[in-house]
Amino acid sequence: MNIHEYQAKQLLQESGVPVPMSILAYTPQEAVVAAKDIFEKTGTDEIAVKAQIHSGGRGKGGGVKIAHNLEEVEKYASQIIGMTLVTHQTGPVGKLVRKVIVQQGIYQSGPSKVKEYYVSILLNRAIGRNMVVYSSQGGMDIEAVAAQTPELIFKEEIHPVGLQAYQARRIGFNLGLRDKALSQMVKCILAMYDTYIKNDLSLLEINPLVKTANDDIFAVDAKIAIEDNALYRHPNLELFRDKDEEDPAEVEAGENNLNFVKLDGNVGCMVNGAGLAMATMDIIKLSGGDPANFLDVGGGANAKTVAAGFRIILKDPNVKAILINIFGGIVRCDRVAQGVVDAYKEIGNISVPVIVRLQGTNAKEGKDLIDQSGLHVSSAISLQEAANLVKQAVV
Repeated sequence: MNIHEYQAKQLLQESGVPVPMSILAYTPQEAVVAAKDIFEKTGTDEIAVKAQIHSGGRGKGGGVKIAHNLEEVEKYASQIIGMTLVTHQTGPVGKLVRKVIVQQGIYQSGPSKVKEYYVSILLNRAIGRNMVVYSSQGGMDIEAVAAQTPELIFKEEIHPVGLQAYQARRIGFNLGLRDKALSQMVKCILAMYDTYIKNDLSLLEINPLVKTANDDIFAVDAKIAIEDNALYRHPNLELFRDKDEEDPAEVEAGENNLNFVKLDGNVGCMVNGAGLAMATMDIIKLSGGDPANFLDVGGGANAKTVAAGFRIILKDPNVKAILINIFGGIVRCDRVAQGVVDAYKEIGNISVPVIVRLQGTNAKEGKDLIDQSGLHVSSAISLQEAANLVKQAVV
């Protein structure tokens, strides 16, 4: 689960990571009030107005502006709130900005006296250990740094006992820090790791992590992803979820206990079991189509779950056919077939071909139910039959 920058900074601050003073605002008027408070309490001479959406690259897309007075704060907040922000991560559709944070500026001494770093913590699945990935070349062009000068990207693998102080010092030394800045960075890295572990994160990224002219360290920006499978241990973090930032189809799937991931193809698929879903997507590709989604209805497929799956898949205008591939182990194929028939009648006006492949317990009975339903649904027993029907539908 992704969360907003302002929420990420809240978690970081709880672990002792230094962050600039920032206040959330939903309107330009709220932004002005927040900026006035920050000007008075910090003595800063600049304020950052930052769009809050689940995406990187906001600065390049026009979602981050630097203001030097209250008039500019109101102007920039008016421009950003309500805009559709397009970045390299949102795609051409972009995302609607509903709120901003007004943040204390820390570059007032001049960019030449401020140094930006990149630091992230994530799991290295190849070795089964967490690692810190960091670079002395932080900022908006970190992707270019990774692609063009990979020698400037460092990695620190972390033993299961946890990040050690000597490792945090090594990170600081590799970033070229000494004295006060080194001490501040060591504390910051250790506090970051505490945030990562304590909240069961799958990603913690700070870019930039800034050293000011006074050798103070600040997490100026932050991106956090929380491991979905650990949310049951953190009911407080589940409150951070912003459904407005998520794909509506994926939200609806979650509400119906369906595992759904949208893809870019033209054949919708509905399957029971993740492994069978992967095989089904392969079959679709081999048949000349492209999978439009991954949708696992689980072991208890029935009329309700099938109907929900139909509704979700049919929201994609690119779908030219739907392949339902069910293995009857836990659930009987005839019950699934009846669920398909009932769901089809409930939804009505399904304009794309529907192919149902049933295998396992009572597969023949299930096929007979489909064939005798009088609906525009084709049935199959073997994968090859299903593949041929998909090919006819999309080629």
